[in-house]
Amino acid sequence: MAPVPGSGLAKGLAVTLRTMTRKTVTEQYPDAQPELPPRTRGVIGLFEENCTVCMLCARECPDWCIYIDSHKETVPAATPGGRDRSRNVLDRFAIDFALCMYCGICIEVCPFDALFWSPEFEYAETDIRDLTHERDKLREWMWTVPAPPALDPGAEEPKELAAARKAADKLAAQQQQRTDGPGQEDPS
Repeated sequence: MAPVPGSGLAKGLAVTLRTMTRKTVTEQYPDAQPELPPRTRGVIGLFEENCTVCMLCARECPDWCIYIDSHKETVPAATPGGRDRSRNVLDRFAIDFALCMYCGICIEVCPFDALFWSPEFEYAETDIRDLTHERDKLREWMWTVPAPPALDPGAEEPKELAAARKAADKLAAQQQQRTDGPGQEDPS
């Protein structure tokens, strides 16, 4: 069956007329802040206290946009006769967001949970050189990171928590036994 001449034009005009009668849904961005999904990838926040300068994030970054500088410090032995330890101290941690492709590999490979996604997205600059953000700016964004979602109430308790709870209960029972004294029975 051959199409009727002009049917495509009629269908197109019908779609146009339907669309013209609908209310617009444009959000007026600066005046109305958008509703962001909970796992929005905005910018990367640094929790500096957890960073051990292992350099995994910088090595795994496909864009090489993470810059880390550090030095070693000697920590004296905690006990007499023990040996001194050395530890890395973070001097510089910077991310060049002009190069970053927001893949999240750095966050995934960090074994110490020092990097997090923040939903913050308003960090535009007029000069591309200003898009390299140092650790103080990354630390500010850390406080905009949303809390992790609550655990499923039907989920099994993590083994670490169960072991810690068992050890705490055992310690509490021992302390209770000491305060009751030997040979005394529990009044309950």
